[in-house]
Amino acid sequence: MCGIVGIINNGERAVDRAVLERMNRAILHRGPDDDGFYINEYVGLAMRRLSIIDLAHGKQPIHNADKTKWILYNGEVYNYQEIRADLDKRGHTFYTNSDTEAIVHLYDEYGEDCVKYLRGMFAFAIWDETAKELFIARDRVGKKPLLYSHQTNGDLIFGSEFQALLEHPDISREVDPQAIDAYFSYLCVPAPLTAYKQIRKLEPGHWLKWKNGAIETHRYWQPDFSKKIKIGEEEAIEETTRILRESTKLRMISEVPLGAFLSGGVDSSIIVALMAQESSQPVKTFSIGFEEQDFSELKYARIVANHVGAEYNEFIVQPNALDVLPTLVEHYGEPYADSSAIPTYYVAKETRSHVTVALNGDGGDESFAGYERYAAMGLAEIYRKIPGFLRKALVETPAGIFPTSELKRSRVRDAKRFFAAARLPRNERYFRWVSTFDREAKRGLYTDDFNARLGTADAGRFLDEWFAKANGSSGLDANLLVDQMTYLPNDLLVKVDIATMANSLEGRSPFLDHNVIEFAASLPSSMKMGRFETKSLLKKVAARLVPKEVVYRKKMGFGVPVGKWFRGEMKEFVRESLLSEKSLNRGIVQPEILRKYVNEHTEGKRDYAFQIWTLLMLELWFQRFID
Repeated sequence: MCGIVGIINNGERAVDRAVLERMNRAILHRGPDDDGFYINEYVGLAMRRLSIIDLAHGKQPIHNADKTKWILYNGEVYNYQEIRADLDKRGHTFYTNSDTEAIVHLYDEYGEDCVKYLRGMFAFAIWDETAKELFIARDRVGKKPLLYSHQTNGDLIFGSEFQALLEHPDISREVDPQAIDAYFSYLCVPAPLTAYKQIRKLEPGHWLKWKNGAIETHRYWQPDFSKKIKIGEEEAIEETTRILRESTKLRMISEVPLGAFLSGGVDSSIIVALMAQESSQPVKTFSIGFEEQDFSELKYARIVANHVGAEYNEFIVQPNALDVLPTLVEHYGEPYADSSAIPTYYVAKETRSHVTVALNGDGGDESFAGYERYAAMGLAEIYRKIPGFLRKALVETPAGIFPTSELKRSRVRDAKRFFAAARLPRNERYFRWVSTFDREAKRGLYTDDFNARLGTADAGRFLDEWFAKANGSSGLDANLLVDQMTYLPNDLLVKVDIATMANSLEGRSPFLDHNVIEFAASLPSSMKMGRFETKSLLKKVAARLVPKEVVYRKKMGFGVPVGKWFRGEMKEFVRESLLSEKSLNRGIVQPEILRKYVNEHTEGKRDYAFQIWTLLMLELWFQRFID
């Protein structure tokens, strides 16, 4: 596991080694064990290494047999031994035992198709000295990040994190208004956008090739929901268990101490149970919670750990979590407002003091239908078939009679939100449900100047693109594809990669094995979600591995009590950050709206926790990276 950076100067201008070294030093946390450089006139490659496999000989950059190709690599390829064995039969010779060397030889053999043979997580760059071209690629689901800037003069600058690219003097920090608009909807900036006009994300499942100052990109993978299999329930339970066991076992290969995140939810509980069955020693587990019981799942994590005989370690996040905000802002490098980044960072930090690698349950919801909005989308389709006058008379008007609190979430409040969106077309409905600020809210939020700068830009297009590509047999398949290609890589995987690598910890995700994702896509939708029960099949798998009281309960998610913190320990910090003269005059949000949110929330009149957190993280980013 590593961090990588590179500079390719078009026109054969020499690379400034000092700039390359600064870029590499900026991602020291991703690889504290070692560094490596390849500089050849106008080409400069560098990396930081976190040693996991072939500790003695895996130093990068690594070359092919005749030293015409050099690779930088961030990630883990779990089938590299099979790849090496096949390449050995084809006449390739190796000088290390690393997965990195297997990739550069695979590129020798298959060119850009090499990515199709890799099973794991990766972001890598290969410089071909003979062809004078650079090939960079990112794994199928986007576990590992890869940013790049293609300059107007043809230069290409790339790296694992924003801190690295922003060390290059040719990269402007000009803000991209469309990225900020998308951020207000999704709490993150969706690929390929970044908050900076001159920097782009290489999207998951893509490769990029640079030659003579020009670039081309290509998508090499996406889930296919059209190829359904015929399978009975018992067989489906057994096959799901088998494929998850294999994926988990592969990710337990390590030459350094290994453990697991255990939230107490279905997905991480399955992974820990399978690890326990495959390990001769008690699995080290790490759990995090809050003093506020409504936000803590530690009770269930303890039950799972005791049931499978795991070593259990738990940590409590205190309200003084604002102490870590500057660190989070620094590492994310662009606006990012998923508040669960706080506990994720803390559990990664504590876990790193015990192990170097930690498995997790990420990806289960997006493949096996774990979110309540999937059930809501199905229910909405049924609801839309009821004639409008009946909906209004029998449902919507009576529901409006019930009062709802502006300070506390309730089922009545959720129902009203459902009815407000259920009558909308599918794409618009989904966009509203996943957005912090929907289209209507943003029109009233922005200044006239910012609205003018956005023009016709629409953040909903990031969902529309994938709804249009959905090739499954049901609406559920379309919802899963949209989340797999947007919410998962843009939010969840960014959160975990940054939180773990900031602490020099490698995170591994068995559910994100592409074999698991493709198998789940082939299952009938009715198995994944039956009669509006989310994650129906996976719960049956879990019920054979851990106690049912852990499996059949209300999903909690990874919520953070920021609303309470904003009225308590963080109250003055929020007011000083968002109501300062500089914040009020950013020209993006209307000052009176900022005052309204902060004053009414801190005074206990209304709940604006999500809105305030989104605005706060944007302001802290401006202070650190733009001001």
